[in-house]
Amino acid sequence: MRDIQGFLRKGVTEIEPYVPGKPIEEVQAELGLSEIAKMASNENPLGPSPRAVTAMERELRNANLYPEGPCTLLRREMAKRLGIDDDMLTFSNGADNCILLVGNAFINDGDEVVMADPTFFVYQTVTKIMGGRPISVRLESHSHDLQAMRKAIGPKTKLVFICNPNNPTGTIVRRREFDDFLTRLPEYVILVLDEAYFEFVSDGDYPDGLDYIKQGHNVICLRTLSKLYGLAGLRIGYALGCKELIGALNQVREPFPVSRIAQAGALAALEDSEFTEKVLRNNEEGLVYLYEEFTKMGLPYVPSHTNFVFVDLKRDSKEVFEALLREGIIIRPGHLWGWPNFARVTIGTMEENRRFIDALKGV
Repeated sequence: MRDIQGFLRKGVTEIEPYVPGKPIEEVQAELGLSEIAKMASNENPLGPSPRAVTAMERELRNANLYPEGPCTLLRREMAKRLGIDDDMLTFSNGADNCILLVGNAFINDGDEVVMADPTFFVYQTVTKIMGGRPISVRLESHSHDLQAMRKAIGPKTKLVFICNPNNPTGTIVRRREFDDFLTRLPEYVILVLDEAYFEFVSDGDYPDGLDYIKQGHNVICLRTLSKLYGLAGLRIGYALGCKELIGALNQVREPFPVSRIAQAGALAALEDSEFTEKVLRNNEEGLVYLYEEFTKMGLPYVPSHTNFVFVDLKRDSKEVFEALLREGIIIRPGHLWGWPNFARVTIGTMEENRRFIDALKGV
């Protein structure tokens, strides 16, 4: 095999590739199963909005044309909904790509980036790609330990990532502790709030990142249309912040980051409140059902503010994962985050939730 070490950027060999949820097609091919319930990647089990599907089908006839790079219509519509100027947000190829934009715009070689452990893996990957140094702070009771994270901030710190709600645990940082953390944050540090799951939060003590942006803080807020709106396959996410921070992201953004079909689908999805209300009802019903069943089975779980549950299976989750695969059910084993007995389970349709529980009991 050819040795390419001399060609690689510094630190690339230290990066572990991101491990996504096992694809449906792969399981079907390996096990010869026709019906698969994928409860591993926090996707919307109800699919995309019917209005979005119609809009995307209509836009397909324009697939020969380049997309409108700045996503002007979509950006203006979202800005109007959020009550901000349209130069305070930018759209890109999924929220994870927005994380890459943040890295490209702000992380220099040797900069330190503080984050929780475990949390969304891409923060660490992007930091290493840019030559930065990830500073990981272990969760406390499955939640961000903001006091310990504040102590981890030093003169070389450039960014702090807070995933709120946190992936994979589903917990939230509450307003009082967040306010205290933010007031003590040095002016030379940018706080990046990943709010990919914020639409699922019903807790009144949740600190909405947009409020802090409007107050003028050094905050970048990352959001997505993958979860609530069921558009994960389109890869469409956005970042919010003051115009200066967003301007920096636009300077490193690709020329055409969001396809014409994705923009059309996103605009239509935003208008379909009936669909999103249905998604939230399904999610709440599924959470209650899984909580009840886990309790009956004696399996501790972390109360979730998202569309997934982090549950203690009380045995090696890899073994449970493999056994459930043979039943046509995909979950996410917890060894990926250093909790080998835990698993992250996405809320499915009620039929999928019941099928999962029946299979889990068998395992």
